[in-house]
Amino acid sequence: MIHRNQGDPVQDEDDSPQPDGARAQQLLALVDQTLRDLQPEAPAMPPARLDSSLDRDLALDSLARMELLLRIEQAFAVDLPEDTLQRADTVRDLLLAIEQAPSADAARVSRRRPLGDLSRSSATTLPEVLDWHERAHPQQVQSILVTDESEQRLSYGELAAGSRGVAAALQQAGVEPGQRVAIMLPTSLAYFHCYFGILRMGAIPVPIYPPARASQLEDHVLRHAGILANAAVVLMITVSEAMVVGRLLQARVSSLRRLATPEQLVAPADGLRPVDIRDEDTAFIQYTSGSTGNPKGVVLSHANLLANIRAMQGVLAASPRDVFVSWLPLYHDMGLIGAFLGSLYVGLPLVVMSPLTFLARPERWLWAIHRYRGTLSAAPNFAYELCLKRIEPAALEGLDLGSWRLACNGAEAVSPDTLRHFAERFAPYGLKPEAITPVYGLAEASVGLLFPPLGRGPLIDNVRREPLAREHRALPAAEGDESAQRFVSCGAPLPGHAIRIVDEAGREVGERIEGRLEFRGPSATRGYFRNPAATAGLFHDGWLDTGDRAYVAAGEVYLTGRVKDMIIRGGRNLYPQEIEEAVVAVEGVRKGGVAVFGSPDPATGTERLVVLAETRLAGSALAALHGAVVDAVLKVLGEPPDEVVLAPPRTVLKTSSGKVRRAACRSRYLQGDVGQVAPTARVQLLRLGVGSAALWLRRLGGKLVRAAFALHAMLMLGLLAPPVWLATLATREPASAWRLGGRAARWLLRLTGIPFRVEGVDRLPAGPCVLVCNHASYLDGLLLVAALPRPYAFVAKQELRDQLVAGSYLKKLGVAFVERFELRRSVEDANRLAGLVRGGGSLLVFPEGTFVARPGLLPFHLGGFLAAAGAAVPVVPVVIRGSRWVLPAEHWWPRHGALEVEVGAPLPPRQEDEDVFAAAVRLRQAARAWIAQQLATTEQEEE
Repeated sequence: MIHRNQGDPVQDEDDSPQPDGARAQQLLALVDQTLRDLQPEAPAMPPARLDSSLDRDLALDSLARMELLLRIEQAFAVDLPEDTLQRADTVRDLLLAIEQAPSADAARVSRRRPLGDLSRSSATTLPEVLDWHERAHPQQVQSILVTDESEQRLSYGELAAGSRGVAAALQQAGVEPGQRVAIMLPTSLAYFHCYFGILRMGAIPVPIYPPARASQLEDHVLRHAGILANAAVVLMITVSEAMVVGRLLQARVSSLRRLATPEQLVAPADGLRPVDIRDEDTAFIQYTSGSTGNPKGVVLSHANLLANIRAMQGVLAASPRDVFVSWLPLYHDMGLIGAFLGSLYVGLPLVVMSPLTFLARPERWLWAIHRYRGTLSAAPNFAYELCLKRIEPAALEGLDLGSWRLACNGAEAVSPDTLRHFAERFAPYGLKPEAITPVYGLAEASVGLLFPPLGRGPLIDNVRREPLAREHRALPAAEGDESAQRFVSCGAPLPGHAIRIVDEAGREVGERIEGRLEFRGPSATRGYFRNPAATAGLFHDGWLDTGDRAYVAAGEVYLTGRVKDMIIRGGRNLYPQEIEEAVVAVEGVRKGGVAVFGSPDPATGTERLVVLAETRLAGSALAALHGAVVDAVLKVLGEPPDEVVLAPPRTVLKTSSGKVRRAACRSRYLQGDVGQVAPTARVQLLRLGVGSAALWLRRLGGKLVRAAFALHAMLMLGLLAPPVWLATLATREPASAWRLGGRAARWLLRLTGIPFRVEGVDRLPAGPCVLVCNHASYLDGLLLVAALPRPYAFVAKQELRDQLVAGSYLKKLGVAFVERFELRRSVEDANRLAGLVRGGGSLLVFPEGTFVARPGLLPFHLGGFLAAAGAAVPVVPVVIRGSRWVLPAEHWWPRHGALEVEVGAPLPPRQEDEDVFAAAVRLRQAARAWIAQQLATTEQEEE
């Protein structure tokens, strides 16, 4: 196993630490300890800061604040003013209250650290990084967009201002924080504005690639419809030329409400409503190459991205003196994170051009490095190969690559021959051999994971073929062994990250044993968006499976290939990459147009080796080419392929980043579709249009059915509610009102045809207890009355007491009203509830206090748990499923869906020797964990 753990090696000169007064440090430590005591099983939180909000950042409800104040008074020997609970908003406010208390004698500290003192390295989100640059040097150039012979420059101030305009426009368009916004734009400065605009208003960017060719229109729409549906994208930003594609996507994605161009997303920045953005919030969903029906969106937080960027900055020794030159597409992690965000964080200028510019004339990439004195650049292996094959010597006259200190080669398998030939070809133009830098990364690690030492140059390992193929042992080959396999070292993990190699049973293997590459570290994703099955398969005992095979030798990691692409033929492991390289070298085979994959062979019980190669040759020339391909494979493997399929250009399927989609090629081969001529763009458009019309009609029918159900449900409610309300007012005790309400609620569910299931009622204690339940909808109270056999004292907000209809009905049910906003009174209400339980009553509490439309549990307040702990009665967790779907927050038209109420086993009450507060925390943690576990599947489906 390789471990490298270091701190950030590069620090900003203007970093300013937290105030170092003894009293301030003591208070911060006390706050952190209180948070740990309140949530002992919760994931580690960032340390409290003086400007941390007690409510927003630390999630301290009124009772938790009271506990904190009591600890402060004891620790600092002060008597805090009575209004401190109500008045204090931040930790700094508490510090001021301590200093102003009668016994305080410490020196006064400043009220709030100026915003301008926040340093780049202490920023926790990407917008904070941009804001720091804007304050520090607004006129400094951040990006230079090179188009043909012209250029456009973008400063940090312009980027920040433009992003605010986009954010304000998105808010006006109805986009909410946490919702997903797709970016389908070509390389442009508008891309940068849109990306940061989405982040600034709290939404989540989902980059997708624009349609490249009319011949692939149908495949593009179908693949992207799956991505946008999985992400539940609500708005897509694209260019006017792609609006037809956007409409076709909109017809297939029900959540996609609006399409907009960057020119339409401009609004006055002063209309932007501030949004609280935290480091754990998602900053990017990168969809990896996959099938249309099962897209995988890698979820990356601000913390993930910044950890990766900072680690790469240290390893690459990047500084503002560098210049990054890139043609990498911005919808791909290597271009968006590695080039754009990495350059922005460090503060170095980014020279960017369109990928189409590079593909048309690869020399433009090299001339941009020459012109702007580029020091950093990165590209997949095919780009370096393209420079070797497509650039004529005359196009390089006068070229100077002497400034290029790091030429990173990654994002796909790195060829030893490409590294050597590129270094040799461009050495006369000033390229230093040590600049060639093979790297490795993956979306699940943000972007980068393995990097070699600076200034060393490529390291190639020659290994014996048979031991690797049959025994997974990467033994060094003898000098001159022509059958040896060659692999390139990608170095070691980034600081703070670790890797291990495991066998098929998940056991870690030793030196020079090939196996699965796994990793962990602060850059690691928390999983795939709305794909729990794929997420579960990603993690193994806290390690993330890269999907690649590798081995370690002398501390260096060597990648051997993708797990899913490996071919097992007659007990030998065959690696498609080296076979493809050999076939591509055959005269007549189209460069980049080869896919090698395995095909099941039931007759032999093993896999057949299939070579799919593109060619423009025809007639009798095909037979000679077939023989040459067989000879090339025979030379590499010592045995021929089982089948060679020669096909016309554009048969081999590729990802948006140019990687061969071997699994998709295999599927096309098995279906017998290889070599078929693609329909014309007009035919594809017609088919998509017909399909979109059918989907639109189906969706319209669904809306009509849902509207009919909603009208029927509201009618039934309107018929039942008035007589039940009047009858309830005539009851004399809560038990009678409860029984009447329960019957009416069950009748309403039957009349509307909503399935309703209740489980675990037999677990309810006979004596007093406190029931705690998740809160997701206005239906929740009705469902609990329908499910529970005896009355429980609901805890409801004080504002309902004086309402004519709701208030009078709730009073008859025996509801206990509590104050939500006036903190001192809310503590008094909690004491009153505790007294009610000690008197033999039972409570029913929604510890979240409120509900929202988004799936997920909100923080639990302590009130009900303190009441249970004080009275030493059990807490009974209850879970409601389906109510958020049937009637979401801020909606009054119900939808049809199944509803369930499940009562959990009672949690053990406080023991005599257990502290009341500690018992309340224990009960809260246990109840929330059980409810969250029961909701896990339901919440994924709702989202």
